[in-house]
Amino acid sequence: MNIACIAWGSLLWKPQGLKLASGWHPGGPAMPIEFARQSDDSPELALVLCDSARLMPTYWAYVATDNLDTARAMLFEREKIRAAFPEWIGSVPAQDGAAENPRVAAWLRAKGIDAAIWTAIPPKFDGVSGRVPTVDEAVAWLDSCSGAQRDAAEDYIRRTPAHIDTAYRRIIAARLGWHPLREAHVTQMR
Repeated sequence: MNIACIAWGSLLWKPQGLKLASGWHPGGPAMPIEFARQSDDSPELALVLCDSARLMPTYWAYVATDNLDTARAMLFEREKIRAAFPEWIGSVPAQDGAAENPRVAAWLRAKGIDAAIWTAIPPKFDGVSGRVPTVDEAVAWLDSCSGAQRDAAEDYIRRTPAHIDTAYRRIIAARLGWHPLREAHVTQMR
């Protein structure tokens, strides 16, 4: 079984424990993503799936395993997801309570790839899981960061590939001057 990982955020430049069998390729399935999650363990406003967001381009890479459970476990570990939330790793075929994703399934058929995994952590703001911040709240929170926290938050937004041009990103760039870096910072892109 060949398995692809779909990514759009920090996995692109920090795959860490996710073992890849290829570099990242553009042309993954379009997904509704936005800067809408205050991370639990890092000082950034992360890109996550967000039903109200516009469809954005993604990247994909082959995972260095032919076992879907092993691929999911690698992504669980990389994302530091607790076992209580198995649905926070999406997959086609669907497993562990994750809903089937017809957009990903159609993309897999078109590519001739057997399976896919991706991070499906929900939005979160002010400690409320599922809460999508308004763009004003997101900008105000980012602007309130200082020192190393602000540097890390800015780095995350600037490293995200420029063509992932979300509505929030445009306003963050306009208000805070955090524009995408000129070069792609995608690890192992071939």
